[in-house]
Amino acid sequence: MDKNLLPLLIDLDGVLRIGKKPALYLKEFFEYLKISQRPACVISNSTLSHGKSILNFFENNSINCDIPVLTAADAAAIYVKEKYKKAAVYCADSIKNLFDDVLDFQSPEAVVIGDIGKRWNYEIMNGIFKYVYNGADIIAMHKNKFWKTPEDGLLIDAGAFIAGIEYATGKVSILIGKPSPLYFQAGLEILGYSTKQNFIMLGDDLETDIKGAKNLNAKTILIYTGKTNYPLSKNLKIKPDYEAQNLKEVITILQNI
Repeated sequence: MDKNLLPLLIDLDGVLRIGKKPALYLKEFFEYLKISQRPACVISNSTLSHGKSILNFFENNSINCDIPVLTAADAAAIYVKEKYKKAAVYCADSIKNLFDDVLDFQSPEAVVIGDIGKRWNYEIMNGIFKYVYNGADIIAMHKNKFWKTPEDGLLIDAGAFIAGIEYATGKVSILIGKPSPLYFQAGLEILGYSTKQNFIMLGDDLETDIKGAKNLNAKTILIYTGKTNYPLSKNLKIKPDYEAQNLKEVITILQNI
């Protein structure tokens, strides 16, 4: 790892993983990171999986990933276990075991909200509302507005439901995932850097990846393999430092930063 190079934080979905498949030029991208010794960490707002399962995804696709992976689910579990003894957790079944030590739906001190896909309904929303109205904190794994799948196209994301709970209760959630500064800083800490270290963010989301990183004065690379369409509107206030159509172009950009 070359400490003279700016560390790189990388989004997962829409960047390294497209739908259920590895991104084009992913092997070459990881090979570049290895040869260049650029410090890098995946920080994913995915709350459908934890770091180990993402590493398994790469391995199952014959891709060697030698960099650390931190998901919003991992970070949320660490945070909740440090701060609370009891928590009601709404998330994918695949990561619910991360919260086994604190899981409680009787008298939770906090409500953790992640992704539950198409299971959102009035009963769930009202149940969360009651917990929070009676004093529980809201822990948001992320607050993404929408996401995209090859099967269904654009889908409303958990951020919209969290905003509804905030509005109804007058309580602001504690955000764990991007664009929270805490999450970018957690990625830097994993790499052994100070939370004030300059870095590069590679992502496909203008709000959570690009704007969130720019708020910390990071350099940003927007890639058009995910949710953002090319070209960008000239009226947008959020502007990345660099733009790329694929990971091969990202390599070229990184070689000059």
